[in-house]
Amino acid sequence: MTSQSFISRFSPSLETLLYYKFQGDPLPSFSTPFLKKPCSSFDGFSLKRKTLGFNEKIYGFGGKFGILNAWKKEGHLEELDDAPVAVELQQICSESQFDRVIAEAQQLEESLIILWMASWCRKCIYLKPKLEKLAADYYPRLRFYCVDVNTVPHNLVARAGVTKMPTIQLWSDGKKQAEVIGGHKAYLVVNEVREMIENECTK
Repeated sequence: MTSQSFISRFSPSLETLLYYKFQGDPLPSFSTPFLKKPCSSFDGFSLKRKTLGFNEKIYGFGGKFGILNAWKKEGHLEELDDAPVAVELQQICSESQFDRVIAEAQQLEESLIILWMASWCRKCIYLKPKLEKLAADYYPRLRFYCVDVNTVPHNLVARAGVTKMPTIQLWSDGKKQAEVIGGHKAYLVVNEVREMIENECTK
């Protein structure tokens, strides 16, 4: 079998691409976030790209995969044409920051999601990365934030009406419009948050 090579972007957070070669042996069958079927089944394809630095598309042909003119003169890499897998929740650390975030969203006529959590809360810890994945589904039109109730004044927690953790609230027009109290399994909470977003943002 002819030598085969493959190019893959493993994570949106990585700034480099890894280049693999397989000599003599069949190309293993595996998938990546942007390939929907095993690589060994491809005879030819062309992947689109975003604008962070590749000068050409990525091509695969005749069982060989490679990058043509992958680097510009400036040496910057371009990002593949894929959406983020997760978006980190922006942390609110003070009452003044909370007021500023709410005011900016109101001025822009945007809604936002706030996760009220505590560092000692196991359910909060499990839920946060799942909400970061959900945030990617609504990026950039809906912003997601988190507040650790142990690091802000109790007055702010009382203003928001938070009594249990985790609590996920949707704010719009400077007011709390809806909330989900995450007392059960994380995937069920995420489903409820998604439903809350769809219900409130389509009114």
